[in-house]
Amino acid sequence: MDSIAGSKSSLGWAVNISVVLLVALWVFPTFGLLVSSFRTADQIVGSGWWASMFPSEQTERFRASDPDENRVQRGDLFVVEGNIFEENGGGGDIQSWGTSSRAVDAYQPGDVADLGDGETFTVDADGNYAWSGNDEQISGRGQRAFVTAISPPEFTTENYVNIMTSGNDTDNMAKAFFNTLTVTIPATIIPIVVAAFAAYALAWMDFPGRAILIACVVGLLVVPLQLALIPLLKLHVGVGIGKGYLGVWLAHTGFGLPLAIYLLRNYMVGLPRDIIENAKVDGATDFQIFTKIILPLSFPALASFAIFQFLWTWNDLLVAKVFLIDATGQTTVMTDQIVNLLGTRGGNWEILATAAFVSIAVPLCVFFAMQKYLVRGLLAGSVK
Repeated sequence: MDSIAGSKSSLGWAVNISVVLLVALWVFPTFGLLVSSFRTADQIVGSGWWASMFPSEQTERFRASDPDENRVQRGDLFVVEGNIFEENGGGGDIQSWGTSSRAVDAYQPGDVADLGDGETFTVDADGNYAWSGNDEQISGRGQRAFVTAISPPEFTTENYVNIMTSGNDTDNMAKAFFNTLTVTIPATIIPIVVAAFAAYALAWMDFPGRAILIACVVGLLVVPLQLALIPLLKLHVGVGIGKGYLGVWLAHTGFGLPLAIYLLRNYMVGLPRDIIENAKVDGATDFQIFTKIILPLSFPALASFAIFQFLWTWNDLLVAKVFLIDATGQTTVMTDQIVNLLGTRGGNWEILATAAFVSIAVPLCVFFAMQKYLVRGLLAGSVK
């Protein structure tokens, strides 16, 4: 008995550790994505999201302001003065600076760099700089310099404003957001309605071939949807549907029905038979039993499948590419929009992080709001 108790205790610890690791693998990247979506591009390049609450050291390149417009004459020399942070944004305390990318820390704040023939350049700790020389030297493009500064934590909502209000179709997530809702909501409701009727018939109605239909439903669960994409698209084109919302709704409905029928049928079979038989004795029709008894009692299973279907259609790219998205880009969904961002804005991690978090925000809310129904629906009928 002691050995059995010891093995159960060890198994419990292993299960608990596994759960903690799984939660950590999910929570930390998601939280990092959220934090990164509020950071500026320079902050993301300078440090990881875990260091976002602390000052970070960043090296940036800048040029002095246009000498032809901003220089002033002092005796025999011309001088251009300004402030790095006021002209380029940001802030912080400069630790070192240089005039060459090979020696970005060659000088300390306040040092004067001799550029030759009397031309000098200096940068102070607060970002003030002075560039002086003769008329020929202080002309053309501004002097280039590199500064290394300790910058305070900086957060902004500008990333969200940019992706939701951008006039550029490639960056604008607002249109893709509403297109995704237009796809997801009907593609979740339609299979639930169809599958609920089918599941009731397979669970409580006797008719020839019922066992064969149940076996077909189980078999369809393992059929890859990729096999049906092209034939189904040809069928849509043949009947005049083509690419559009109706086509993608029907496609998601067809691909989601086997799981929906299987899940709902197993749940309905586990409901008390006495309730249905008493209702029939009282004269209730199958439709009345279905709508007034079965559906209310089957809400956990309905909610479970609704979560599965919503998450799948929301995160889908392949089906949307085949049945919805056209060359105009007016019907693009969020997953396709993020793929486009990876191609055009691959270096703008602040935009990518923001777009990705906007994409997962709605599924997160749906999952957390209905997770108790998900667990209840999945476990229902597993124990007799």
